[in-house]
Amino acid sequence: MSFGPRFLATGIGSMPFEDVGYAVDVCLKRLGEAPFWPQLPRLGLREQMCPQYTEGMPCVVLDEAEKRVYFDTSGDSSEALTGFYEHYIAAMDPDAGSGDCSAMAISEDYSRGLYAFESRLKADGAKLPFVKVHATGPCTVALTLTDENKQLIYYNEAFRDVIVKAIAMKCRWQIQKFAPFAERVICFLDEPALSAYGTSTYISVARDDVVSLLNEAIEAIHADGGLAGIHCCGNTEWSILIDAGVDIVNFDAFDFGHTIALYAGDVKEFLERGGVLAWGVVPTSDVIRSQSAEGLADHLEKMMDSLAGKGIDKATIAEQAIITPSCGTGSMDAADAEKVFELTGELSQIMRKRYGF
Repeated sequence: MSFGPRFLATGIGSMPFEDVGYAVDVCLKRLGEAPFWPQLPRLGLREQMCPQYTEGMPCVVLDEAEKRVYFDTSGDSSEALTGFYEHYIAAMDPDAGSGDCSAMAISEDYSRGLYAFESRLKADGAKLPFVKVHATGPCTVALTLTDENKQLIYYNEAFRDVIVKAIAMKCRWQIQKFAPFAERVICFLDEPALSAYGTSTYISVARDDVVSLLNEAIEAIHADGGLAGIHCCGNTEWSILIDAGVDIVNFDAFDFGHTIALYAGDVKEFLERGGVLAWGVVPTSDVIRSQSAEGLADHLEKMMDSLAGKGIDKATIAEQAIITPSCGTGSMDAADAEKVFELTGELSQIMRKRYGF
């Protein structure tokens, strides 16, 4: 992988706006070099973090009245599972697969932002350096959704396998859809559940299983030439993401920036093989109201210096850095969210100027 983003600015998927066109405007205006399609959870259940990616999965029940999405495993699911795997093999078989992942497409009913973003890119007619797409990662989906008895679906191995394969197909479908508009497509797997990895909450979640789930989705992203990122908005064992084969590690560098230095050996190897750190240094809470781009630049420098103090070349850290918000902005006040994106773009420019990029 040859990828020197040099403080490229992009964002995490969710936004608090209800005006779809306006959300696209903000993405393109503030993050014009690497915009993303906006996930808009305030538009309803289908556009929320996990439900948005369940379309087409077998045995999924979307209960609008109860505002709940779950897997109904109570009956004979063999026919539904067989149909799913037939589509999967036809698309994804490494030798005979067509690569056509449209069986797991995200429809406009589940993402108005995706289609509005595509329409704008078509109308603009320009080819961007990057377009960023995203999916909720397989670990978070499986550790959030349940079966009909409200038992986490992660512990049902058959449906856990369905989830990772469906997410993999949805990632490939997105990359194929947006490849005409960009030199490279970046695809993030959003994995907030990993911030609880190693705690009593998920004591029975095995490291090898997490790495395997992530790697399967990452390999699918790579199959269509995409750059694979993983976003986790809390502290976690960062070496898991690196071991899974990811290209971009995105972390909350505002509150947890110091934690990346705890894995300096793994990070050094990661950067040496071309990996990228996406510093989520712009906070996505009401703390944003008291922040400035220069102040965030100074905070980022401290975090970078901490990592460099572990024997990692700071020039390499800078060359292989992306700037993002610390998390999605979907639950924020709209004005605060706008400031997040404004400061993200400004911070990128400041850091590039400091380092002569």
